[in-house]
Amino acid sequence: MKIDFARNTGRNFAAAMLNKCVGLLFPFLNRTLFLWLMGAEYLGLNGLFTSILGVLALADLGFGTAVVCSMYKPVAADDRELVCAYLRFYRKVYRWVGTAIFAIGLCLLPFLRHLVKGDLPPGLDLHVLYLMHLANTAAGYFLFAYRGSVLNAYHRGDVMTNIRTFTSVAQYATVFLILFVSRNYYPSVLATIAFTVVNNILVWRESRRLFPEIGPRGELADGLRRKVVADVKSIFMHKVGAVITNQTDNIVISAFLGLVAVGAYGNYWYVHTAVGGLAWSVYSSMQNGFGNTIFTETKAANFERLMRAVRMVGLVVACCSAMMAALYAPFIEVWTGGRPELSRHALTPALMTVLFYVYQSRQTLLVFKAAANLWRQDRWKPIVAGAFNLSLNIALVVALPDAYKLDGVILSTVLSFTLVQIPWESRVMFTAFFGRGESRAYWRVQALSAARSLAMCAGSYAVVRLVPLSGVAGLAAKAAAAGAFVALSSLCLFRAEVAALAARLPFFRRFAPGGGA
Repeated sequence: MKIDFARNTGRNFAAAMLNKCVGLLFPFLNRTLFLWLMGAEYLGLNGLFTSILGVLALADLGFGTAVVCSMYKPVAADDRELVCAYLRFYRKVYRWVGTAIFAIGLCLLPFLRHLVKGDLPPGLDLHVLYLMHLANTAAGYFLFAYRGSVLNAYHRGDVMTNIRTFTSVAQYATVFLILFVSRNYYPSVLATIAFTVVNNILVWRESRRLFPEIGPRGELADGLRRKVVADVKSIFMHKVGAVITNQTDNIVISAFLGLVAVGAYGNYWYVHTAVGGLAWSVYSSMQNGFGNTIFTETKAANFERLMRAVRMVGLVVACCSAMMAALYAPFIEVWTGGRPELSRHALTPALMTVLFYVYQSRQTLLVFKAAANLWRQDRWKPIVAGAFNLSLNIALVVALPDAYKLDGVILSTVLSFTLVQIPWESRVMFTAFFGRGESRAYWRVQALSAARSLAMCAGSYAVVRLVPLSGVAGLAAKAAAAGAFVALSSLCLFRAEVAALAARLPFFRRFAPGGGA
């Protein structure tokens, strides 16, 4: 069964963009309300719980990713009974995963207080709040989360994304109302749990409506089960490395610098992830389509499609990086009201911009690599990179002066990506699937994109420095100046990519092999 790559990618992209617009606005309002109504310590607690539960999510072991990747081939062959057998296997595994997460989470209760430096907000029970967040995380595994794999395997992730958008808006509106009326943290967490349940029920219902013939039935053959388990072992190593790299920063900051520092870092990280959602909307909408075309098209056609995606993401990432370079510091200054404990010197936003570019520019290749199920070939990469990142995190936090400790945490992550992860993962992609010729073409495009991005970042930063205004009005003026510069410079520096986008509508037809460059 050949899936319509362009049509489904367009659907996924539109859904992802809407979701990310919601993800830009509502979490910003949420953090702002917490900051002004509850205090920076509550932001720190949210960041700490997110990091701890991110570590607990390792109990998933990567089964979800492994099962979806395993479904690509039977979906391409229209073998529905095999898809059903995978789904039944997945449901059984997820019930065990939910149980394991909750049990391991309970074991961490005695150690929670040691992860928080300083005093807690008055009247707050750290253990009760942690149990509520833990219940929210575990609930997803028991309530039909496995049904989402069907939508992903058939390249209909837009359905799940639209459901997540709807429930997110309802959740944030409810939380806002609770905070305004009661100024009480506990009911807001209960509301979050309720909407997690609603989200999973809606995914289950839509999956059954769109694919009524697909259900958890049949037995997976021993050989296929062993293949999934083998993939899981490799994916688990990737998950461990990702958690060490991405989730331990808040824990290190909390343990060494305190909750207010976690809140400050969370503000910078919020901007990083919110803007990153724009690039994510492009490349994430393609992965399941890549999973289908890998089994239905030639390698040459797949490489052509990959490079179009790389150019597309390169343009988006360059524009986002340039806007961040110009507006990161002014935005944080206005958002936090200039409070010194929640804003940092110029080096912090500069490093966060570099981290953004380094992280986002590699994602298209990773999306294709995941679709090709190339997990085993670089299974040690994330472990080595994670250990490198954590060791450097602690070393720099201890060694650097107080004013630069937070920058040391960011720098360690940048170096982990550039020195370990990017060279390793690209070598695997261009030896296990593509060849050296394709590697040279890929790196020529990436090098040119990096040079263009650097020029745009430097130019946008210089332009904004010429705007003398401050406050909200100054931020608006700087945004307008930066936006105009980025638009003009992208037209000059990314002329071919912009022309390709404008050539046809819907623009995702540009990814079809044989289309214009």
